[in-house]
Amino acid sequence: MKSEATTLAPPPAGNAATQYGFGGRLTQDFPSQVIVDITEVCNLACIHCPHPEFKKSEHYGARYLEPELNQKLVDEVKAYGPGGAQYIRYTSDGEPLIHPKGYEMIEYAVRNSGVFVTITTNGTIMNEKRTRRLLEAGVHMIDISLDAFSNDTYARVRVGGDLDVTRANVQRLIKWRTEAGNGTKVVVSFVEQQQNTHEVEAFKSFWEGEGADFVVIRRQHSVAGQVVDISRILHERNKKIARRPCVYPWERIVLNPRGHLSFCPADWVRGSEMVDFRENTVKDTWNGPKYRALREAHLTNQYKDHGFCGQCPDWAEVRWPNEGRAYADMILEFKGQS
Repeated sequence: MKSEATTLAPPPAGNAATQYGFGGRLTQDFPSQVIVDITEVCNLACIHCPHPEFKKSEHYGARYLEPELNQKLVDEVKAYGPGGAQYIRYTSDGEPLIHPKGYEMIEYAVRNSGVFVTITTNGTIMNEKRTRRLLEAGVHMIDISLDAFSNDTYARVRVGGDLDVTRANVQRLIKWRTEAGNGTKVVVSFVEQQQNTHEVEAFKSFWEGEGADFVVIRRQHSVAGQVVDISRILHERNKKIARRPCVYPWERIVLNPRGHLSFCPADWVRGSEMVDFRENTVKDTWNGPKYRALREAHLTNQYKDHGFCGQCPDWAEVRWPNEGRAYADMILEFKGQS
């Protein structure tokens, strides 16, 4: 599952047009974060993820991103991204390591993009062969979503998985990375929710002791309104604060398994698709009329023509650079640019 949960920060006073926009790590010429969403297929049914319902919907097609589009993207990042793009992140509306060409696609990015390359995975199929392939490819960071400390909680939250297997996979990854002096950073993550909140400290303590480079504790959000119960709670809470722009239109672009460029990594209903990447480029799309109109809608709080964003309550959960620590800050630290 893809998520960037953060803590709530009160919106700064003043005009949104002067408070928000490009600057610092948010670059106007090219997106600072390029997300490659390589498959819709997943082997788990996590309770905080829309995938189980998505799989039943008209939007699901068990798609895999075409390797040729991955190459086109990487080549464009190489040409225009350095100095702008912080990293390419391989993730998905499913499990990226299931993609039959996933390893080759990720390795191509490591060898040719000129930027930091990460992968987010549930870690369930990272057997010995797959783990060594990732390390040999030189992936800069591997983020494993675990969401539990105990076996019982894992079974309830990450339905279909076996914590004994996944934990051993991650421990082996850390061990081999350390023995080889490999520079790959290993991150473990935890989406805090009602079923696991009692295990946060135990999770952090265990994985810090095991040698993880960072333990990410994410606050649960509604995945752009798709997790209905959480969406309802956030909408009610958000009534108490003034709406501010979401950082995503100034920060990132997503290449999805359909081969389309979109602006939201939490989009399961094609509500944020911009253009077909086969016929367009990242650079032109990032500076094109659709992104400009989207940014204006966020700055003016006018979502009549942008219903996907208008209904989303997660804007209050996503941090701008001046509002505290975000996932991107961890990446900058790993790159030695903090």
